[in-house]
Amino acid sequence: MSKEILRKKVLNLRQRKFTNNFVHYLSLKSIFKKNLISKNEIIGGYFPVNFEIDCMQVLRKLNQQGYKVSLPVIKKKYKMNFYLWNLNEPLKINNYGIPEPYKNKKVYPDLILVPVVAYDKNRNRLGYGGGFYDRYIGKFKKKVLTVGLAFSFQKINLIQTNQFDQKLNYILTENKKNL
Repeated sequence: MSKEILRKKVLNLRQRKFTNNFVHYLSLKSIFKKNLISKNEIIGGYFPVNFEIDCMQVLRKLNQQGYKVSLPVIKKKYKMNFYLWNLNEPLKINNYGIPEPYKNKKVYPDLILVPVVAYDKNRNRLGYGGGFYDRYIGKFKKKVLTVGLAFSFQKINLIQTNQFDQKLNYILTENKKNL
């Protein structure tokens, strides 16, 4: 099945099955301990849209505990950067309809929470098709830890990959499972 067809199928399924579930902080905290993520490091998150799993509660808790939180800002030519963001600061809506911070301080996250359309047992991720995350992760592959956030029903047998696709380090679901 082509990526485009698979993407449409899973996005339709996600819309039908969506519940206001979120990733549990304790699941993420175990990854922090395993990978020695400290409060001095920067966490990259995302603002959930299009029935994505919600990471805002986790970002709020991390921010309250002293972690620096950042969100992506989409740029031209399918690129993006992360900018520091405090959960009390306003966001602006970009051309894709996604809230993003005003460009204050560009940062390089140590850990990125990544939205997922579909995933497989090998931690391959299918996104929306723009390649924003794949390009960003590819630039900093050895320096950034990636954690995909998805509903358990988004898991499929196999995602066809190409040389541009980036495998994630972990995938967390609402069931607290991580791959």
